Amino acid sequence: MQFPRHIPFVEHLGFELLKFEGGEAEIAVEVRDALCNSWMVAHGGLTMTLLDVAMAHAARSPMPGEEPSSQGVVTIEMKTSFMRPGLGRMVARARLVHGTASLAFCEGSVFDGNGELVAQASGTFKYMRGLPAGGRRIQRPEASD
Repeated sequence: MQFPRHIPFVEHLGFELLKFEGGEAEIAVEVRDALCNSWMVAHGGLTMTLLDVAMAHAARSPMPGEEPSSQGVVTIEMKTSFMRPGLGRMVARARLVHGTASLAFCEGSVFDGNGELVAQASGTFKYMRGLPAGGRRIQRPEASD
C-alpha cells in the first residue's frame, strides 16, 4: 500500500503503510542498525515518529464510502509512554478517538516483532488545508565573500 502523500523523512526511515481506512492506520518499520540507539535497540525518536505518523494517518484516513481527503494534519501535542525496547519489525496501530471540524484526538500503540507492547501514545492533531510555508524548499543563505 502506498502512502497518500510524499513524506521524505518517512521514506528515509523505511516506513511501510499497512492500513489506512475507517479512522485507523497501521504502519511498520524494520529496526536496523542505523535506527538504533547505543544499546542497539530502536531509538526512542524512531518509536515516537512511528506513533506520530500512524496517529496522523488515522486522523485523516477515509471513512467507509468516502474518498481520501486532501487535508493534511499537523501534530499539536503528543504524549508517549515506553514499556520495553523496540526490536525486529515494529508495527504501530493507531485510531481516531474523536474528531471535530478542526481537531483530531488519536491514540496509538507500537508492538515489536514478538507482538509485545513497546510504547503507547495519545496525540492531538490539527486539520490543515495547507501549511504556511506552502511546501517550499528551505532557502539557505548565500555565502558572503
